[in-house]
Amino acid sequence: LAIGSVRVPLGEVFAGLFGTAKDPAHALIVGGVRLPQALTAMLAGAGLATSGLLMQTLFRNPLAGPSVLGIGSGAGLAVAVVMLAGPFWRSWGLPADLVIEGAAIAGAFAVLAIILFADRRVQDGITLLIVGLMLGYLCAALVSFLEVASDSAALKGFVLWGMGSFAQVTTERLHWLAVPVLVGTLAALRLVKPLNALLLGEAYAHSLGTRVNRLRTGLILITGVLAGTVTAFCGPIAFLGLATPHVARALLGTGDHTRLLPATLLMGAVLALACDLVVRWPGLAGRVPLNAVTSLLGAPVVVWVLLRGRNWVRGT
Repeated sequence: LAIGSVRVPLGEVFAGLFGTAKDPAHALIVGGVRLPQALTAMLAGAGLATSGLLMQTLFRNPLAGPSVLGIGSGAGLAVAVVMLAGPFWRSWGLPADLVIEGAAIAGAFAVLAIILFADRRVQDGITLLIVGLMLGYLCAALVSFLEVASDSAALKGFVLWGMGSFAQVTTERLHWLAVPVLVGTLAALRLVKPLNALLLGEAYAHSLGTRVNRLRTGLILITGVLAGTVTAFCGPIAFLGLATPHVARALLGTGDHTRLLPATLLMGAVLALACDLVVRWPGLAGRVPLNAVTSLLGAPVVVWVLLRGRNWVRGT
């Protein structure tokens, strides 16, 4: 809260949190700008990290993440429609941020509905993974067509949205992000035992009495809520959901979700907050895209996972 383009003394930070800061500007910066941004980063990081771990466990694939189901791509397509296909929504008299967030949520949940329908039809993890990837490619192709047909100003706005940001959520709208993320993470925490059974395969989990099809549907729904909500409010955040579970797994040395899942969501919050600090570091504020920082963090982790081998399930 003290770090940014304007330095705020530590004493003023605590005073600003309680509304007793001597400088009104410091109170506004701390309570009105940096605190919501920090809370947004922590919520987004926890949500993406949790959804990433759920997908890696569900598909038993260390390179799976929140994006494998195409939910983020669906959100991106819906945002592209409202930003690039013309300002048809301006006549509605709604704020631009509200329209963009609403479109992103609608797009994410539209893809989620398709995924859930496909899950009921195929009931196979690998086929479902392929369906999600194909939906992502389809959405990306449609976005490309919209980008070519749009004007430069609209395209610039969409590109900036695609870079990701934790600074767009105000105090008044923070609860719209917080409630779905908290509900999703709490729901995930209730599934630690079935997740442990799923680590050794669906057949083994079924032999222990786990209702695998119902569990798969629940994991997809939780991931959709978490990833869709975060994308709607923060844009598509790269690599946090993919890399954070591996960092937590390496630190703990275990694949037991009883410990791994809480550690992953906490690690996600910490890493997202660290990335946000880099983005608004004095001299860098407004110059470094958030996704550039998360990619610099996440890409080496992915390479490390590839070189490390297949023992990621047990954390060894």
